Amino acid sequence: GDPGYYAGLFSTADLDAALRGGEVHFGTHLDVTSYAEGVRETHNPSGRALPAVVWDFYQNGCSLRLLSPQAFSPTVWHFLSILQEHFGSMAGANTYLTPPGTQGFAPHYDDIEAFVLQLEGKKHWRVYSPRRDAEVLPQFSSANLTQAELGEPMLETVLEAGDLLYFPRGFIHQGDCLPDAHSLHITVSSYQRNSWGDLLEKLLPAALQMALEEDVEYRQGLPMDYLGYMGVANSDTVDARRTAFMEKVQSLIKKLVDYAPIDAAVDQRAKSFLHDCLPPVLTQSEKAQSVYGFPARWQDGGPCDVDILITKDTEVRLLRHGIVRLCNEETGVMLYYTTENSRVYHKEEPKFLEIDPEYTDSIEFLLSSYPNHVSVDTLPCETLEDKISLATLLFEKGILTTKKPLVQM
Repeated sequence: GDPGYYAGLFSTADLDAALRGGEVHFGTHLDVTSYAEGVRETHNPSGRALPAVVWDFYQNGCSLRLLSPQAFSPTVWHFLSILQEHFGSMAGANTYLTPPGTQGFAPHYDDIEAFVLQLEGKKHWRVYSPRRDAEVLPQFSSANLTQAELGEPMLETVLEAGDLLYFPRGFIHQGDCLPDAHSLHITVSSYQRNSWGDLLEKLLPAALQMALEEDVEYRQGLPMDYLGYMGVANSDTVDARRTAFMEKVQSLIKKLVDYAPIDAAVDQRAKSFLHDCLPPVLTQSEKAQSVYGFPARWQDGGPCDVDILITKDTEVRLLRHGIVRLCNEETGVMLYYTTENSRVYHKEEPKFLEIDPEYTDSIEFLLSSYPNHVSVDTLPCETLEDKISLATLLFEKGILTTKKPLVQM
């Protein structure tokens, strides 16, 4: 009920500033849409989204959807970076500016948990329960739906500035503007492809491959005559051979659990999550005590303050607990990290370092020590040279901060 609750998060002035910055392109960053008489249309030209063109579309009744506003707004970036850490899942966002008396999108449901934050004006919303069991927490979003497919809404409300509306995956929704006010809202999303089934998609093939390698029972040949009594055409047949076949399959599936590399599959999902993540937003003290605040510069015809002097007494810690993940892979031990990610989704390839296996204990030590600082000398590496080398490498990648700003050579 507080109209100013989301003040400063994002505004039409911020959208206009993004357009004037010259980096917004139709289709990539901005969609121009309309929905009238049951027809949803997209009106994207090609090329840059110039302010004169965009605002002309809006003046003629089109809605504007800015994709990934975190790429243009440090405030939204900061907001989402907090949420992704809380949910342990990618947090994304789109903003929607809709003219008075119009609707920009057809009714549909999404594959994400949606939080609608009303920033300006007001919007009329109708939300419908999933129509059948198969649409409860769906894996994928729906196509555009017609009014005839919806039935009666389970919730009908008008959001005003400062209000929030949440609906889970599978809940059909549509929003339209009332004649007397425009609407600007931001939809924050999370938990896309983050279900038990998505984990099992990774886990079961790996478990089967391991079982095939380690257990001869999985490599034994099928019965020579099984095609004669198995299959849909034989599903109603009473036959002892069918019973034995079904029991054998069930036994192999149950035993598959013993070969399931659950931790390794979770690590692979964590690796994907770190690729999805926004880079961390740094506080002033974090900048000062990390490579991002290091005073290397060009002066008097040459570089100065370049050398990073880390000693055995330097006290360090991870920048954030959730920014790294150790993964054992076929090619070696990889340390995936988020500090060099882009604010644009998957603009960069996954960021990782190949770590000498002897450094694994030190990475785990830094993880378990967080948020406390530890001296470099306490890292469980074999030699002092290794301790300093590892700390310097992690500092250069923005993964470590120091308790005090480093003294320059």
